[in-house]
Amino acid sequence: MKEIKEYEKDLASIRTMMERSAKFISLSGLSGVLAGVYALAGAVAAYFMVHYPISPFRYRIYSASHPEMLWKLILIAALVLAASLFTGLWLSNKKAKKHNLTLWTSASKSLLLNLSIPLATGGLFILIILYNGHYGLAAPASLIFYGLALIQASSNTYDEIRYLGYCEIVLGLISALYPGYGLQFWALGFGLLHIFYGVIMYNKYDK
Repeated sequence: MKEIKEYEKDLASIRTMMERSAKFISLSGLSGVLAGVYALAGAVAAYFMVHYPISPFRYRIYSASHPEMLWKLILIAALVLAASLFTGLWLSNKKAKKHNLTLWTSASKSLLLNLSIPLATGGLFILIILYNGHYGLAAPASLIFYGLALIQASSNTYDEIRYLGYCEIVLGLISALYPGYGLQFWALGFGLLHIFYGVIMYNKYDK
């Protein structure tokens, strides 16, 4: 007969296996840090493109409504997104191999689906409001929809992602009250918050 401690070990092993099958645990904290760095670099590039030499902390009643300038800003955001996705996939695949796991599982598929629906909806919504001239709402909308996507996907990965999503939504709502500071809120949400949570996840799960 097995002792009680042996049964507890068996139950713990079964629980771990179930969590691995139900959750994507290969997400790299370092990818969050690097995504934040990319976002800050993009924000700096956007600042010098649109606002320089005006102080970034001065309230502005104008917006980047020129079509050429607007497309440049969209290009910067797209490059930041592409670099973040590529880095996230590369580091997550590296982490999965390190722990003898498979990157493409049912959990990762569910994570991708749950992320993509709010992100795609938010992207289309932002294009619509830009088309209608509501430029000041682009940054708040991107933060809010990104936060919703993180909360939606958090059931398939680490719980910390959910709290990051809450922070992004709150920051997006605050940003909507101050449309002249969209770039600053964008840098704070996609840059500093990503770095902060990335460091937490790296220290907790990657070491």
